[in-house]
Amino acid sequence: MCEGGRLFLDVTAEVPITVYPPGEGPDPGRVAGIDVGIIHPFAVAGPGGEALLVSGRAIRAEHRMHLADTKARQRAVARRAPKPGQRGSRRWRKYRARVRRVEGRHRRRVRQAQHEAARTVITWAVNQRAGVLKVGDPRGVLDLQAGRRHNLRLRQWQIGRLLQILTDKATLAGITVHLVDERGTSSTCPACRKRVPKPRGRTLSCPHCQFSGHRDVVAAASIATRTPGGGPTTPSSTRIVLPGVVTHRRVGRHLPGVGRSRRDPRRPPGSARVRMARCGPPHQSVGSRSPNQRGSTTTHRKPGER
Repeated sequence: MCEGGRLFLDVTAEVPITVYPPGEGPDPGRVAGIDVGIIHPFAVAGPGGEALLVSGRAIRAEHRMHLADTKARQRAVARRAPKPGQRGSRRWRKYRARVRRVEGRHRRRVRQAQHEAARTVITWAVNQRAGVLKVGDPRGVLDLQAGRRHNLRLRQWQIGRLLQILTDKATLAGITVHLVDERGTSSTCPACRKRVPKPRGRTLSCPHCQFSGHRDVVAAASIATRTPGGGPTTPSSTRIVLPGVVTHRRVGRHLPGVGRSRRDPRRPPGSARVRMARCGPPHQSVGSRSPNQRGSTTTHRKPGER
């Protein structure tokens, strides 16, 4: 296979399902619910009040920085671009080759982060001996027109790939995956089963019973009680165990700039600073940028200098 000017060897092989010692394998009676999202690719609510949150802010930052870098490159070479039907120069062909390499590197970074997120979930499920994973299927939102910006977020979300990667890794681990309807799970209180206003932040607070919890984990706990191909089960047959211990994991550590943030020495200690994501510029500059743009890579020289 060829992608971004690089050759790959794709091998398909039969891999056996993991075999566990007696009494240590996944138990089909232990069910965990998974809520799929953008900020948190996977929010898992397992049996016994255990929960897992996988952060995908580094993946979102990778998409944003890649989009900004792509726009800057396109603006820089817009005047030198060949007209439709016109053959490009050698310089233009070299630029297009560099662009393909950058695009390929971006896709590989995102794909690796998605595999890391799915592997984290399956490892956690194996440790909890969860034999069944009920995953909320959010693909219905793809048919809704929500504006230019939100449609771009949905396109970058790659829901189908996330579900496929999770299903493949769960099958190898001997865990069954069921897709269920997730409608209303993020706006329903798991304690009193009443509708609550959708929160703006990550915390869901019920005005009826004063319940409070992480919105994605609450949705995952409600998804765990639903039947595949149908709606929620009856409260008498399924008891919701509210998450008590939440484990946080972050994926995308291989992305450049991700890691422990350093405090700016010019800022006084204890000063608050809001950051969109803990991820630096993940891309190298390709081509030149306009001098008027922030972070320009163009070098200014005086007349007569070489």
